[in-house]
Amino acid sequence: MAEIITDKLCHVYSKDTPFEKTAIRDISLTIPQGQLAALIGHTGSGKSTFIQHLNALLQPTTGRVLLDGEDINRDKYARRDVKWKVGLVFQYPEYQLFEETVYRDIAFGPSNMKLSKDEIDERVREAAAFTGVDEALFERSPLELSGGQKRRIAIAGVIAMRPEVLILDEPTAGLDPAGRTQILDNIFRYREKSGATVLIVSHSMDDVARFAERIIVFDDGGIAMDGTPDEVFSRSQKLVEIGLNVPKAAELALALRRRNIPLPESVFTHEQLLDALLKAREGKAC
Repeated sequence: MAEIITDKLCHVYSKDTPFEKTAIRDISLTIPQGQLAALIGHTGSGKSTFIQHLNALLQPTTGRVLLDGEDINRDKYARRDVKWKVGLVFQYPEYQLFEETVYRDIAFGPSNMKLSKDEIDERVREAAAFTGVDEALFERSPLELSGGQKRRIAIAGVIAMRPEVLILDEPTAGLDPAGRTQILDNIFRYREKSGATVLIVSHSMDDVARFAERIIVFDDGGIAMDGTPDEVFSRSQKLVEIGLNVPKAAELALALRRRNIPLPESVFTHEQLLDALLKAREGKAC
């Protein structure tokens, strides 16, 4: 499994033209092996540009991306090989399904890795199990299936390559609560079984509060905050100021603090809010 590092990473679109735009600037961070981190930020903050550097879809204007200490852009072969090691699932990946059957769609990545037929089959079935894709669907057209099923198939296609780093851009976007829970649970299970490093881009603060060990906040192409959920969500006012939502529990706690109800800054889950309200009531009773 792999540690991924960015060293003073910058990217400028349309450099030296009238349309020049700096998307990310001076991004230096380390995502250790096996960590499950969330990347959040308002639209246009640089999140999508950043993650496309992590498997060499984009190349830095300046700076480096290191995978286990090796520069992934050192030559064209390194840029090719990193795509098997760092799997990237784009937002609404179901729009990228194109094969005639579910099986062939999941097998597409491993087939390009020049694996044996038996190895490809093993990986397809393993990835389908991780993502909750029933093998009874293997001969169906993916285009006939529901949105949640398509999402799982698309994620399975990346997992079938057994990436050391798995990056997902808004994997629960557009899904109902049950679908969001299923997708996240599948990702957790893959990470637990494989030991992979996982980075999830999300606008759902409630999802982030639930799953993340670490939260990286982007704003205007740079890192505005980086810490544990406790550390980041305790600064709920700062998150609001840079245009982000906070978990519903943190939003309610902030409103209650403005009404002089003594609640701690570290409330960001429903369980924490209930516990804090009970303690506040007990303190008032005393």
